[in-house]
Amino acid sequence: MSLADNIEFLRRLPKMPGINGLDGLARGLRPAGDSPISEVTGFGSNPGDLRMFAYLPDTLEARPPLVVVLHGCTQKAAGYDVGTGWSALAERYGFALLMPEQKSSNNGNGCFNWFNAEDTTRDSGEALSIRQMIGHVVESHGLDSKRVYITGLSAGGAMTSAMLATYPDVFAAGAIIAGLPYGVANSMQDALTAMYRAPAHPAQQLGDLVRNASSHGAPWPKISVWHGSADRTVNPANAGEIVKQWVNVHGLPEQPMSEAEVDGYPRQVWWNSDGESIVESFTITHMAHGTPLGIGSDEERYGLEGAFLIEAGISSSWHIAQFFGLTAGLPKSVVVAGAAQTAAEVPVEAVTASPRATGDRRFKAREPSGRRVLDINAVITRALTAAGLMK
Repeated sequence: MSLADNIEFLRRLPKMPGINGLDGLARGLRPAGDSPISEVTGFGSNPGDLRMFAYLPDTLEARPPLVVVLHGCTQKAAGYDVGTGWSALAERYGFALLMPEQKSSNNGNGCFNWFNAEDTTRDSGEALSIRQMIGHVVESHGLDSKRVYITGLSAGGAMTSAMLATYPDVFAAGAIIAGLPYGVANSMQDALTAMYRAPAHPAQQLGDLVRNASSHGAPWPKISVWHGSADRTVNPANAGEIVKQWVNVHGLPEQPMSEAEVDGYPRQVWWNSDGESIVESFTITHMAHGTPLGIGSDEERYGLEGAFLIEAGISSSWHIAQFFGLTAGLPKSVVVAGAAQTAAEVPVEAVTASPRATGDRRFKAREPSGRRVLDINAVITRALTAAGLMK
C-alpha cells in the first residue's frame, strides 16, 4: 500500500485530531495483571496529562539508578512491562523503574504525541510531564540523578528521541527501539512520511535539531538503537537516521568504528577517546516491527511474547540494561530455599537458576525447535564484558 493510499484510508476513519494513522505503532499487547508497577499521583502540574507508574524493588542499590520505559500505541504501561521484562530486570539488578502512560483522551490510539511540537519541546506538554515524573521519583526515593536512563518502542521510541534531545542534561543514556529521529515530524503528514519513507537528512541538520532543542552542551547521552530489518510499520532506514543524528551530536565519524555479531545479529559501535561505547546500533535481521525478546547473557529470559513483542533469540531489554551499565557483576543477593545469601555464598548452579518460581508468567521457557547454534562471537563478547575488558 502506498503512502497516498494510507493517507486516503486514514481520512475515512472516525476523526480524532492528531492520531489517525499511528495505530500501527506497536499496538495490541495482551492485558497483563502481574506487573508490579503501581500508579503515582501528585507528581507535578502534569501539562501533558499523562499517568505515572513506578516500581521500586525491595532490594535496591545504594542511591539506585532509574530506568524510564515508554510503551507503544494502544499499549499500557503494565502490559509493556510484562512483555519486555523490565520489572524483572529491576528486581534482579536493583534499580528503580518509571513507566509513563498515555491517556486515550490525549490520543485515541494511546500513542505518545511524538509528532506534536508542543509535546516534544523542553518545559512543555508531555515532555515536561515525563520530566516532572523523573524529578518526583528521584527526589522521593533518593535515586541517583546522574544515572537516569530512558527507552521506548515505536511511538515510545520516537518519544524517547524527543526526551533525549530536549532533556540531554537529565539522561545518561537512552535506547530507541523501532523509533524515529528527533525533529523529523511536526504534523501528521510529517509523521507518516517519516514512518514509511524515512527520507535521508544531512547529518549536520539532524545534529542541529538536537543541539537546538535545549541550551545544554556536552556531555551528551549515550545512545543504543534497535530495529528489525523487515519492519513495515516504521521504515528501518530510520535507525540509520537516528544513528546519524547522534554520532553528529557526539562529533563522531558516520562510519562505525567496529562491526561484529552479538547473539547472531549485526551490531555497529562508535566509541569515544576513552574506548567507551557511545553509540551502538543493532539490526535484527528478518524481524518485523517490535521489541526483540530472548534470553539475556545472564541466562535468564526477560519478557513474554505477544503482539509487537517478538521472539528473536536476543533480549533487547537485557542488552540495553547492559549498555546502561546496570548488569555489572552478579546480583548482591539471591534467594535460595527461602534464605537470602550473598552471591559469593551461593553455589554456581543456584546463581544461574531463575530467581522466580517456574510458574511466573513473566518468564516463559522457550522450547527450541532445534539445537541452539553456538555463537562464538557472542561467547567472546560476554567473556570480555564480564572481565571488564569491553563495555
